[in-house]
Amino acid sequence: MTSLPSRRRLLATGAGAALGLGALGATASPATAAPATAAPAAAAQGLGAGAEETRTLDELYQAAIAEGGKLVIYAGGDLANSGSGAGARTAFRARFPEIDLNLIVDYSKYHDVRVDNQFATDTLVPDLVQLQTLHDFTRWKRQGRLLHYKPAGFSKLHKRFRDSDGAWVAGMVIAFSYLYDVAAAGADAPQTPLDLVDPRWKGAIASSYPHDDDAVLYLFALYAETYGWDWMADFAAQQPQFARGSFSPGTAVTDKEKIIGVGTGGNPLATSPNRWMMPDGHPFMAWGQRLAILKQAANPTAAKLYLNWQLSTERQNSNSWSVRTDIAPPSGLKPIWEYPNANLDGYPRFMEDRAQVERLKQTFALYFGEVKGDPTPGWPGLHPGA
Repeated sequence: MTSLPSRRRLLATGAGAALGLGALGATASPATAAPATAAPAAAAQGLGAGAEETRTLDELYQAAIAEGGKLVIYAGGDLANSGSGAGARTAFRARFPEIDLNLIVDYSKYHDVRVDNQFATDTLVPDLVQLQTLHDFTRWKRQGRLLHYKPAGFSKLHKRFRDSDGAWVAGMVIAFSYLYDVAAAGADAPQTPLDLVDPRWKGAIASSYPHDDDAVLYLFALYAETYGWDWMADFAAQQPQFARGSFSPGTAVTDKEKIIGVGTGGNPLATSPNRWMMPDGHPFMAWGQRLAILKQAANPTAAKLYLNWQLSTERQNSNSWSVRTDIAPPSGLKPIWEYPNANLDGYPRFMEDRAQVERLKQTFALYFGEVKGDPTPGWPGLHPGA
């Protein structure tokens, strides 16, 4: 198996230092401390002023029906009709059938600029956004675009998963690493990312493009920072099969096209047929997918209903990891914030440094070639849901 590159070797590659990887994600992010006028108890918890929602889901449901019974959400995701975004659409419609929910899935990097263009042209469509582009939420807050609102259970959210003033919350935990087919990999299965460059796996790896998805980009940047750019060159020499969409590596492994999938999510408790890895002492990445109600929302009550539902105990208990501190993960897992190698703090900081993100995208294009293929959710256009 490949040995861990030395610090001397890492520095000798040069590119890491040139791209600022030695302090990956260490740029300053906007302050989120409670304002000085907040109540002492709230300030002690890192909460801004403003009371949490007290209405039940059923009360909010009736109020949303009275408002007009409509809701439009732009949700980040890979596929229009499957995946977490589409799953939320199905579950919400089942729970609240009298709400006409239009939840449109697209890559977050297209949804955010779509919303910006709608702001610029005064044609805003969504009431709520649910995206992995975390930096947009801090920017939109500074611009006064977000409704400050604290759903029920706001104080139970981990401090990394809420804005102190309620401008945004995280509704779910998503994590990316690598996985492998247990039967096909056999006794020599890759136990750490270092093993991915073992020559035996040449031609056996599927990966999502790091320069197409900022979360996958951060994972690969962590690999470059930890193992060096020589490791990245060795990985490229494995001739991985790249495709758009973070679902694609897992699909390739499940369909027996490849043995290993990199830059994808998975079930951390599953042991067969595929095993998703987060080995101690080696990096993976996780974040809270942020949600916010837009201040100009046409259906703010329905948006509040969705936000409260996503953060409710009935919904949070269905996830591997919860964003709430009062909901324990399934047996065998710790809360996500107790895994230092999940780099939970690093990803939001990384996303704020857009210059570094762009440099890394172009660097990985040099290693792996340009992104190819149409976006997997399709082309929703400028005003989907209008």
